[in-house]
Amino acid sequence: MPNLLLKHLPPLSCLQESAQVFPELDPTATEAFLHLLRASDDAFAATEKYLTSHNITQGRFCVMMLLWRGVRPDAAKLMGSDTCTGGPRTPAELADAAGVTRATMTGLIDTLERDGFVKREPDPVDRRVVSVLLTEKAEQFLSDFLPGHFKVTASVMSLLDESERETFVKLLMKIQARAAELNAPVAPLVETQPV
Repeated sequence: MPNLLLKHLPPLSCLQESAQVFPELDPTATEAFLHLLRASDDAFAATEKYLTSHNITQGRFCVMMLLWRGVRPDAAKLMGSDTCTGGPRTPAELADAAGVTRATMTGLIDTLERDGFVKREPDPVDRRVVSVLLTEKAEQFLSDFLPGHFKVTASVMSLLDESERETFVKLLMKIQARAAELNAPVAPLVETQPV
C-alpha cells in the first residue's frame, strides 16, 4: 500500500508560498518528507513487482524470512538478530517480530500453510503452544527467490556509492528515532490527592 498518492510532488517554491498561509509549514522539511515517502513508495513498488512475479506477498515473504532465521542460523543477522540464533516460532512471536496483530499473523500463516510453505506443530513439552515451521518447499522457494530479490534491492540502491549509503542509513536512523519518539504512547497524567 503506497504511503503517498500524489503523482507529482509540489516544487519547493509552491511549498514556500503555502508557508505564507500556514506558518507551521516548514517548506524544506515538507519537501524532504514528501521525497522520503515517494522514494519509499517507489522502492516498495520495485520489490513488490518482483514478489508478485513469484506469486508471493510482502507479508507472506516477511513471515518466511522470520522463520528462515530458525532454519538458517546465518540468516538470523540478516533479519535483525544480534546473534545467529533461531528466530520466532510461535504465531505470537511472529506477530511481534513483524509488527502486526495476532489476527493478521494468523491469516498470513493460514495462507502459507494452505500453499505448503509452513506447517504448525504442537510443542512436545506444552501442547498449548504451537510452533510454525518452514517446509522444504519454502526453503527451496527462498533459495531460488532470494538471489533475484537481493539483485532488485541492490539495483534500487545502485546510484549511491558506499559512502553515500552509509550517510543515508545514518540519516534514516535519525528520522526513524524521531518518528518513534512521536509515536510513543503518552502516559496519562496521574493526579495526586492531597494527603
